[in-house]
Amino acid sequence: MFRAPFARRYSVLRRAQQLWRRYGVFWLGAIAVGLVAVFYARLIDWGYSAFLALQHRYSWLPLIVTPAAGALSVLVTRRFFRGSEGSGIPQVIATLEEGTTSLGPRLLALRLLAGKIAVSFIGILGGFTIGREGPTVQIGATLMYNLRRFYPRSTAIIERQLVLAGAAAGLSAAFNTPLAGIVFAIEELTRSFEVRTSGVLITAIIVAGVIALGLNGNYTYFGTIQVSPHFPGVLALAVIVTALVTGVAGGVFAWLLLHTSRWQPAALARLHRERPVVFGALCGLAIAVVGIASGGHTFGSGYAEARGLLEGREQLSMLYPFAKMASMVASYLPGIPGGIFAPSLSIGAGFGNLLHLAFTSMQLQMLIALAMVGYLAAVTQSPITSFVIVMEMINGHALVISLMATALVASRVSRLFAPPLYEALSHRYLTPKREAAPAADSPKTLEPLFEDEHASAEPRADTPGK
Repeated sequence: MFRAPFARRYSVLRRAQQLWRRYGVFWLGAIAVGLVAVFYARLIDWGYSAFLALQHRYSWLPLIVTPAAGALSVLVTRRFFRGSEGSGIPQVIATLEEGTTSLGPRLLALRLLAGKIAVSFIGILGGFTIGREGPTVQIGATLMYNLRRFYPRSTAIIERQLVLAGAAAGLSAAFNTPLAGIVFAIEELTRSFEVRTSGVLITAIIVAGVIALGLNGNYTYFGTIQVSPHFPGVLALAVIVTALVTGVAGGVFAWLLLHTSRWQPAALARLHRERPVVFGALCGLAIAVVGIASGGHTFGSGYAEARGLLEGREQLSMLYPFAKMASMVASYLPGIPGGIFAPSLSIGAGFGNLLHLAFTSMQLQMLIALAMVGYLAAVTQSPITSFVIVMEMINGHALVISLMATALVASRVSRLFAPPLYEALSHRYLTPKREAAPAADSPKTLEPLFEDEHASAEPRADTPGK
């Protein structure tokens, strides 16, 4: 008599558990990603505002604060948070390539999430040229990956879905670019479209995006640009020239990051190996000198400068993109947490401003948009992600064909100088194989980020084509 109601209650409970495991965990993770992404964005914005307030009051202060921030960031990263350095995207790519079971506990630990936020905050307090959007990818992947504990039997497939969804949701929430989040997961993280993951991916992006929009309001990252419906006759030439210029610049930048031992003086390379904290302080001093010489424009991610150029209220030197590139290289070399997405967009905006000297008949906003997508595509060599992300950032659907063409050409030009940056960097984190030595010019021959890795790691034999 009581067996039937009990069986129904058991069936409902079992069904609820199945729904929770199938949807609830991902929704919970996506909500967490959205909340942490907004918190992280506000923390970084507050930190940079504090730096600017002091820098405007005491113009000489970066000569002390920036080297101190560099030294402290290197010390804390190397001692407590190894694996959190850089943008975090290479760590996510390595985890997906080798397998979440192997690298997930090491590269997607909650301890590294805390370190990513804390140390990048120290860096931005010192005016380092770093962005928050790339780190949000690793933060999102880490949050979702650690939800695997809610499953009674977590499998490699479930963990992979969690990492992909978290990374894509992190990028989407950081930029308010949901389409770019999907494309980024397909083009950059997996290089393929996985049907069984697509629904999970989109759901996570939607939920994280709704949380971010609820807290920040509906916005476009760089505002909406106003483009004339009548394109100038030199548009095709401008696309080609912009793609070539940004492709070369982005390729050189990637080469500089991937092959530091080839251009660094021997004494500087020795200092980097033997006294990394002092090297971090020296990089901070270089950033401070460049920043002061540029009138403060090269400090931080460059978001304000790029948006100011797009809105026509910012006047920057024609040397700005080169000074920003120098500051960005110096910010990357010490090996501290920080992204390159936003600084790359700012450098691209600077090149657009420079190219306006040659294409005076074109709208400045149009050239800036083309150069932004060209430089980002050149650095990442992910043309689809680049044009989608810029198109969503500026609401530039009228320029979609021009953006696509610029991204494609710039990406191909960049490949003449260096392999795709994120994928090349991801091989620093893969478990070594010991079959054979790689070719001399392989990106796998990159010096380790930390000196003691020389003794514990052999380079992998399978050199990527990127």
